[in-house]
Amino acid sequence: MADDAPTALDLPMVDPLPPATQKYFDVCTEKLGMIPNVLQAYAFDIEKLNSFTALYNDLMLGDSNLSKLEREMIAVVVSAVNKCFYCLTAHGAAVRELSGDPILGEQMVMNYRVADLDPKTRMMLDFSVKLTEAPEIIEEDDRAALREVGFSDRDIWDIASVAAFFNMTNRVASASDMRPNKAYHAQSR
Repeated sequence: MADDAPTALDLPMVDPLPPATQKYFDVCTEKLGMIPNVLQAYAFDIEKLNSFTALYNDLMLGDSNLSKLEREMIAVVVSAVNKCFYCLTAHGAAVRELSGDPILGEQMVMNYRVADLDPKTRMMLDFSVKLTEAPEIIEEDDRAALREVGFSDRDIWDIASVAAFFNMTNRVASASDMRPNKAYHAQSR
């Protein structure tokens, strides 16, 4: 794999990119200082890229009672269970940035259970891990426990949706040997 290739697969980006995609990539460069490799990886097929970004943007940036930080924390703990190098690096950087706490970002990546989290956040992350490790044993008691700490049924849907999305993306990233942009490693430290 070339050092700057987003994955180990030989799937070159559409060239030239459609104007809407190029505009999206330009916004990424402006806001992030880079085009995340996950977007470059999906750019071999613009419809797949559009589907991916639409779902990502809805789950991670759309209307929800879950904060952006909470959603990023779910991404990281799911990715930690799955040992997804790409997502641990990229979303670990997001946790560091959003929390303003580089130690919390590292704790999320290594073992969220060592972090000083409020009971509600810990319950959310425990549920996300259980859904990742053994989805077949999720039962009403798990949902009831989330309700008891203040999550609504809509919140439970959002927690499950974010966890499920990252289980899918972790597998694609691992299967394709997706590599995080080097810039992520130094962010918000």
